[in-house]
Formats: sequence, C-alpha cells, structure tokens
Amino acid sequence: MIVEFHQITHDLNEETDVVIVGSGCGGATVAQELARAGKRVIVLERGGYFTAARGDLDQRSDNMLARIDGARGLGTSRNTEIAMMYGNCVGGASVHYWADSWRLPKDRNDLYIRAGLSGHEPEVLEPIFEQLEKDLNVHVAEPEYFNRMNQLFDLGAKKLGWRTEGVRQARRGCVKSGHCYQGCAYDAKQSQLVTHIPAALQAGAKLFADCHVDQITRDGKGKANGVAASFIDRATGKPNGRKLAVKARFVVLAAGGYSSAVVWLKSGLPNASGQVGRNLFLNPCPYLYALYNEPVVMWVNIPSATGVMDFRLARYDDGRYVEGGYLLHPNQLQAEFVAATLPGFGREHRTLMDQLPNIGSTVSWIDDENPGGISLSSEGCPLYDYRLRGVDILKTRDAMKKQAMLLFASGAREVIVPDTVGTRLRDPSEIPLLDKIDIADGAILFGGPHPAGALRMGKDPQTSVVAPSHEAHEVPNLFVADPSVFPRPPSVDPSLTIMAFSVIASRSLLQRLG
Repeated sequence: MIVEFHQITHDLNEETDVVIVGSGCGGATVAQELARAGKRVIVLERGGYFTAARGDLDQRSDNMLARIDGARGLGTSRNTEIAMMYGNCVGGASVHYWADSWRLPKDRNDLYIRAGLSGHEPEVLEPIFEQLEKDLNVHVAEPEYFNRMNQLFDLGAKKLGWRTEGVRQARRGCVKSGHCYQGCAYDAKQSQLVTHIPAALQAGAKLFADCHVDQITRDGKGKANGVAASFIDRATGKPNGRKLAVKARFVVLAAGGYSSAVVWLKSGLPNASGQVGRNLFLNPCPYLYALYNEPVVMWVNIPSATGVMDFRLARYDDGRYVEGGYLLHPNQLQAEFVAATLPGFGREHRTLMDQLPNIGSTVSWIDDENPGGISLSSEGCPLYDYRLRGVDILKTRDAMKKQAMLLFASGAREVIVPDTVGTRLRDPSEIPLLDKIDIADGAILFGGPHPAGALRMGKDPQTSVVAPSHEAHEVPNLFVADPSVFPRPPSVDPSLTIMAFSVIASRSLLQRLG
C-alpha cells in the first residue's frame, strides 16, 4: 500500500514494529527483508511516488530533476564546488543512478574490518551479493549496449595500453533509450522502485510518500520509539498542514548519505562523540568534453558499459603520490546537461552546441580521502562543507590528465575543460596545463553522487556513531541502513554494498524483534 499526499485529509497516527525513514537502496532493502519475515513495516519517503506506468518518467530533464532529484538537482556544497546528487522520490537515488553494480572490493572490505565492522566480513557478504545480483539481474553489458562513446573509450584505452572491463549492470529488458539518469521509463533498470519496494508492499509493508520526518522520537529512557512527520504538498515542496505520528518498536534511519545526519541533528539526538555529520565523503567526479570528427551522440544506449579499473587504487612511491585513486569511464549526459555545463556564453557557447552530436565525454569517480561535513545553520537548515584538498586534488588532476590522454587517443580533435574560463586542449602536448588550471571553489562544478560516512560505523563509541550491528551507540532501538555508516567510500558505485549492508542490518533487527 502506497499513500500519497493528496490522499491525506486529516492527521494520522500509526503503530508498527519498524518505521523506516527513506526508501532508497537501504530503506527499501530493509523493508523487503522485514516484511517478508512477517513484521509490520512502515516506510516514510519525503519525495513523491513516480512510475513508468503512470507516465511520470517522461525523459525530460527539467521535469525529472524536479520530480526525482534532491533539491531539484540544484543543491551544492557551500563553496559551490560540489553538485550534490541524490534522490528525492520513492526508490531514492536508485531511480536516477546508472545501474552500475559492483560488489565491495576485498581491499576495501578489509579496511572496513580493520575499522571494527565485525559481521561484515567477505564470507558474510558473499552469499548476500549473490542473492542481490540474482534478484536485480546483474550482468556484464553485452557489446550491443556499447554506444559510440563506449566504443571510442575502449579504442583510446587500447591505444594507451590500458585494460578495460565490462561494467556489471542491474538491467532487465533494456531498450537503450539513454535516459537512465532521468528514471527509466521502461522499468528496465532494476531500481528499488521496481524491485525491493514492490516486494515489500506485496509482503504487507505500508509506504507513505510526500512525508517529511521532522523528528525521531524517544521514550523516557532515551530509546527511539517512533517518528513525528509532516506531509508535503508536492507542487510547492512545503508542508500541507497534515501530520503523521508513528509509534514503533524500532526506527531505521535510511534517508541517505546527505540526509540521515540532517535528520539526526534536527531530532536533537545525542552526539557525545562529536562524530555526527563529520567524515562526509562523496566521490567527487571530474569530467571532460571532447570534439570528434564524427557523430558520438553520447546520450543514447547505456551510460558506462565499460571502464578502466586499474587506476582505482592510488599508487605511492615512498609516501609520494604517483597516480590513480579513481575509476575512469565514458560519460553520458543528455543535451540539457551538456548545455548547462559546457563553458562559455553567447556566440561561443552556441558554436559548441551546434556541434552537439560530435561531443563526447569521460568521467572519473575520485576515491576521496579528505572528508567534509554536515551541520545545521542557526535557522536549522543543512549546511554541506566540502573542499577538495591534499591528495584528493592530486588525484583529481591526474584523473583529468588520464581522461585527456584517452580522449585524444580515441580520435578527439579537441578537449574541453568545463571550467569557468573555458580551457581547451588542442593537442596532447597541452595536457600538462591541467596541473595548473583553477579547480577550487566552483571554478569547476564536480558531481558528488556517492555521499558516505556522516554516521560512520565502528566498535568504539568515541570515534563512531553506529555499532557493527547497525544500532546507534547512543540511541538504543535506532538503526542506520544507508551509506552514512561507511568508514570510507567503497571506491566503486555503492548501491549494491548499501543493499548488502542493509540485509545485515535487517538480520540484527530480526534478532531483536524475535
């Protein structure tokens, strides 16, 4: 059962075993696991309910940003350096992600275990990953799903002697529309909207859309015992005057890497460790454009069917950074996003847009090591502080240079940097310029698609917020099931790892529920 804002005519009071805040990869997975086990489950989602069947996913970037993206796609870090990419709809960020589906690499899993994440060992995660991959139809993309940008990417990598790998995708019956980021209008992308959420509902869960959680409530002993929420008018994004109070034996916070810490802070929950909102990682994404002498049309078919994984881990020499620390992939942006991020104005910009079909692009996901933070303003509004610094700047510049090398090797006649001054490289000999261009404070707008760490997990309550059981150290009966618990980013798309960790959180809850 899904209830939307326009169906609410009066204040509501509900009682349940578990109330879940958020319906993305974490919340939807927990809902499915608990509902199938026969538990009473209520899911609260601040965003709206949009489906392919109703025609809501219309493949228009302007409409879809407003419907499924947090802050309508306009949220940034305080210094405008990072575009905050997250979901605000039933299904969360999985509705707009690219469907790339990696398991947590063993080296990163080992790092997590050293950080105290007992119960998340490879042998525990292995069967969970196997089941998730079966449920979501995860498989390597076949050659027919390689668009021209994917083909050019492989061509350039081969000329440079770089090994490429097919990217595992969560898709079923893909029609190659190229509108993955706007929400799949064909229900082919196996997001939570078409997988775990329907399964949870079929098993008896109830979901309230357009429902903003104002506060996680606690009893006299400090234990979480429910939530207080307000229904949102979808057109205005403001409360419509109707309230919801949920009493629950347990609360699961799964609002996402950008939002769960905000809910915690606004609820006034304990923070003796001072760790709530700190350690915000987000995989900043530098990207480059290129002009080719042939049509590329990068917004058709699937985004990243291929990639270079050999630079995922940074390489050091006697403590000095040498290269790497990122993924390298072909990029896919629709015409509207290209227009918004290409440099220049007026005639200069029009000249570039006239060549739109011949524009290609690459992108990298930086495995950042220097986190930012989340706090509240004096008015209670969330503030996101993040600045590339230290080795992350070196990684970013190296990633951009590797992209330029690949683009030229694949036949690009010119490489375009999306910076405010419109830097262009017309020959490989100019690639060293990327070591000197300004990249700080919004000179280039980097994507931040994978927030993690702001409620990090660990065994020591002095240095972490959540125990390895996923229960909060300082708030009994409150569990966290989203990337906020990661001590460090997983260095690959986190979606599958979020789901796997959420299965473990569900098992902890089931033990407590009895």
